[in-house]
Amino acid sequence: MHIQVSGQQIDIGDALRTHVADKLNTGVARYFDQTLDASVSFLRERERFVCNVAVHVHSGLTLRADASATEIYAACDGAIDRLEKQLRRHKSRLKSHKGRGPSDGDVLRASYYVIDGEAEELAANGVDDAQPAIIAESPTAVATLKVGDAVMQLDLSGAPVLLFRNAGNGGLNVVYRRTDGHVGWIDPAFDPAVAR
Repeated sequence: MHIQVSGQQIDIGDALRTHVADKLNTGVARYFDQTLDASVSFLRERERFVCNVAVHVHSGLTLRADASATEIYAACDGAIDRLEKQLRRHKSRLKSHKGRGPSDGDVLRASYYVIDGEAEELAANGVDDAQPAIIAESPTAVATLKVGDAVMQLDLSGAPVLLFRNAGNGGLNVVYRRTDGHVGWIDPAFDPAVAR
């Protein structure tokens, strides 16, 4: 497992790096035997330490967890424990959904862009021809999923929104986390005869 440990305005020592590596290797190895990538970052907020952990799983899913505590090691342990709980749920869901996942032919290739929000500010201030700058671009895939599987991936990834092709009707759908905690689902009217 490749583990990147960083700190924002915190000096990360070798003892903490070793603790993070040991805890992640023992915790994650119970659920996945493939090499995974992990990113752990620490931040100090007044008297508390915040630990953010992100693990990229072989299925393309990124699981995230965070915790805060007055001790940096306690914050680390809390975040990794939460991550292990997510990994356990993910692994059990994979076993219960075996054979129902998308095949390589069911994936729509797309591009993912990160756009600078400054153009919106310029447009709000009266600049008419402001075009947003593309900060980052990366390839991504839009999987063909059942709605329940899309909600599962949304829950496990911690992302606010997930675009997918509906396995039931072939249309592009979106599931998203609402501010009240529920999941919203956008399913535009889809007519297969028109799509051809």
